[in-house]
Amino acid sequence: MTSDASGASLPALRARLAALTTEAYRPDLADIDRLPTRAIAEIMNAEDAGVAGAVAARLPQIAAAIDATAERMAAGGRLIYAGAGTAGRLGVLDASECPPTFNTGPEQVVGLIAGGPQALVTAVEGAEDDAALAAADLDALAVGALDTVVGVSASGRTPYAVGAVRHARAAGALTVGLACNAGSELAEAAEHPVEVVVGPELIAGSTRLKAGTAQKLVLNMVSTITMIRLGKTYGNLMVDVRATNDKLRARSQRIVALATGAPDADIEAALAATGGEVKNAILVLLGDVDGPTAAKLLDASDGHLRAALRAAGP
Repeated sequence: MTSDASGASLPALRARLAALTTEAYRPDLADIDRLPTRAIAEIMNAEDAGVAGAVAARLPQIAAAIDATAERMAAGGRLIYAGAGTAGRLGVLDASECPPTFNTGPEQVVGLIAGGPQALVTAVEGAEDDAALAAADLDALAVGALDTVVGVSASGRTPYAVGAVRHARAAGALTVGLACNAGSELAEAAEHPVEVVVGPELIAGSTRLKAGTAQKLVLNMVSTITMIRLGKTYGNLMVDVRATNDKLRARSQRIVALATGAPDADIEAALAATGGEVKNAILVLLGDVDGPTAAKLLDASDGHLRAALRAAGP
């Protein structure tokens, strides 16, 4: 009998897929291809409107996963996403945004996709069905107890994502399972299950739609709120921005201005005295310290600007 790479017979896998909410067929949309473009767009927009509510229903689980992740990252751990196809690409995207947004090192937030970087633009046949590949990818990173591994899979059954979570948990890592079906293997395997059920897709089986949107929203929360907890922001200001181009240099000046209300000349001087580091420049201006002292205070405060300001005194 024909079987897939995970060992399940294809008829059995077909039956499993048919039972998934994300794979369900919508008879009410059977004539969608006959509708005017505006009508299709309205239907799609209405479908998308329900995604945020599905995410809201899982906020307690999401918050618990974030707090546990931040605790480990504060101790030197990493945040690692693992998925295949669209889910994997979303993880890689979220990871790649962290260095320019929060000045993290490239090793602190990592996105693994089944099949490797090539799979970002080209399908790698069979990679998503290979749980052993996920284990090997995690072993290459020497995953351990301080790390958090987030398996991402719309179906919640993708062998690569499920295998990653099981392997990471066996290695002592914190595990999160993000899926879009209830009662999934991925959620069962993870210490922190997050099942955001968005319902059947507009196009049957195309889980890059509502399921993909839900995953993007949750991953935004995971990375952003974790970074807030790690002191990467000051209020809602992005104070760990890495100024690598003219736009970001202008943004850095604007952030310092919003935080301090200082005149432009003082802002430019503070940024010059701190090598362009926004957080340090704010501390120079609000704490009335020099650049080297600002760096020492922030280091002693684990990068938390509010704590460094308290240490600087009135």
